[in-house]
Amino acid sequence: MTTAVLQRSAGVAGALAGTALLVGALPWLSGEDPARSVLRAREIDSAADPATLDAVRDQLDLPADPVTGTLGWAGRVLTGDLGTSWVSGTPVADTVLPALGVSLTVAGTASLVALVLAGLLTVPALLRAAEGRLSGGGVGAAVGGALAALPEFVLAVLLVSVVAVGWGLLPTSGFTGPANLVLPVLALGIPAAGVLARLLAGAVAAAAGESWVRTWRAAGVRRGTIAASLGRRAVSVVVPQVLLLLVGTLGAAAVVEAVFDVPGLGGVALAAALDQDVPVVQAAVVLLVGLGLLVGGGGLLAHRLLLGPALRGSGFTPELLPPGRRPRRVAVAVTVVLVVAVVAGLLRNPAAQDVAARLAAPSWTHPFGADPLGRDVLARFGHGALLSVGLAVVLAALALVVGLAVGLLGRGDRSGPADVLNALPAVVVGIVVAAVTGPGLLAACLAVSLVAWIPLAVHARTLAAEARASGFHVAAVAGGAGRWHVLRRHLLPVVGPPVVRHALVRVPHASLALAGLSFLGLGAGAESPEWGRALAETTGYLERAPWVVAAPAAGLVLLGVIAASADPRAQ
Repeated sequence: MTTAVLQRSAGVAGALAGTALLVGALPWLSGEDPARSVLRAREIDSAADPATLDAVRDQLDLPADPVTGTLGWAGRVLTGDLGTSWVSGTPVADTVLPALGVSLTVAGTASLVALVLAGLLTVPALLRAAEGRLSGGGVGAAVGGALAALPEFVLAVLLVSVVAVGWGLLPTSGFTGPANLVLPVLALGIPAAGVLARLLAGAVAAAAGESWVRTWRAAGVRRGTIAASLGRRAVSVVVPQVLLLLVGTLGAAAVVEAVFDVPGLGGVALAAALDQDVPVVQAAVVLLVGLGLLVGGGGLLAHRLLLGPALRGSGFTPELLPPGRRPRRVAVAVTVVLVVAVVAGLLRNPAAQDVAARLAAPSWTHPFGADPLGRDVLARFGHGALLSVGLAVVLAALALVVGLAVGLLGRGDRSGPADVLNALPAVVVGIVVAAVTGPGLLAACLAVSLVAWIPLAVHARTLAAEARASGFHVAAVAGGAGRWHVLRRHLLPVVGPPVVRHALVRVPHASLALAGLSFLGLGAGAESPEWGRALAETTGYLERAPWVVAAPAAGLVLLGVIAASADPRAQ
């Protein structure tokens, strides 16, 4: 027991130290003198001559290398001192800790809203499964897929334009009271509800095939009782994802916080990373990673408490359910619509400009309208799909392979690298990657790849822990089956299908991640028709010319519907 505790403590300390060192190396990764970065961030007009740079180093006691700087910062943290900002000269704690409180409030409320909405979308599937109909999705699953594909920053701008400005019901920005919480929470919680709804639908479908459900139905247990137990069983699988969502939202909400001018930790980390204000970034990211470890362990504990003795007593008998019999009409119809629009766009020139047609409304000449430069939106939509959809599919496939490997080969009873890396904001990862390789679509893809596998790994780990508690797994191990045989013949057939369906839902999520990086100037270039870049360039025209935003946003939503409807049990 003592050895295990020491190993876990060493792992936590190593994760925190490694994260701090990675962030601390940001100026050196970019190949620029930290003193010069501080001068630029302070907007000092004085020339960056050697004497001025030496004065800045002496004033801030800038380290000579990242290792020395990180060790010094870690030593101060042990005494309760988070350091001093290189840019503002104020204590880091005065900036980071209040921002953390704001972000915890926003992210916690958004996670709660997401769970409630996802639960409501899953109720019809629970009732159908309780009646013995092997369906885990229905309309709720398709709606969940569409919600999961909503671009958060577009939804945020839409809420500001309609609810705050148009209707005057809520404040447009700031964080001074409960009214300021509503719109940011909706912008973050609605797309998250779509992801959770799809996970719950898959969990319900899997639980409906367990033997206890048939036994209860045969014994005449009421439908409502079976549905409630199925819901509890499904929630046990999704709880780790909900808790990961809380931490992921803390760091990934930088764009939403920027739209609503919310002084949260994501915005603080992003601004500090862009200024290369290392002490602030180190404090913000290490706090996020520490929360990731804490919440990851909490997810495992909640999973155990919800399942009780069944997790240790061979209480599960999961089965491979047959595919649904009805054709996937929704997926086919939506796919046809999307393919027709893409092909029509590919036949047009995305670079041709007509100044007289700037922001032109949809017409026979421009079926989807024209963008602010007079370029045909349909043409850019079609050519952008090759990048957005193609790259998203590749990234989701890579995430699936890595997630399954980590989830199946790792320890199912403890938090691991996934819980650490989940807390790293994709935006901050993108900045670090861009510092090494320079901004661009390839750098954005690499940044997304580094974090896209994490939810899949946690999902696979949770399912694998349940499968290992099943009778057939215990019997196989007792019979002398080797590790790889058990993995290939017993774990992968049970864990693989729901994680594959999860990966399908993550296809539009990967597109959204690329879109967010492009929105911040870390992804595709200005002339690229990639949907994320198109949204970044046109979101400001949402109220004046909504059609310029509608095409790429609708493409992402349709992609989400296809991903949700591709599961035969969602029909």
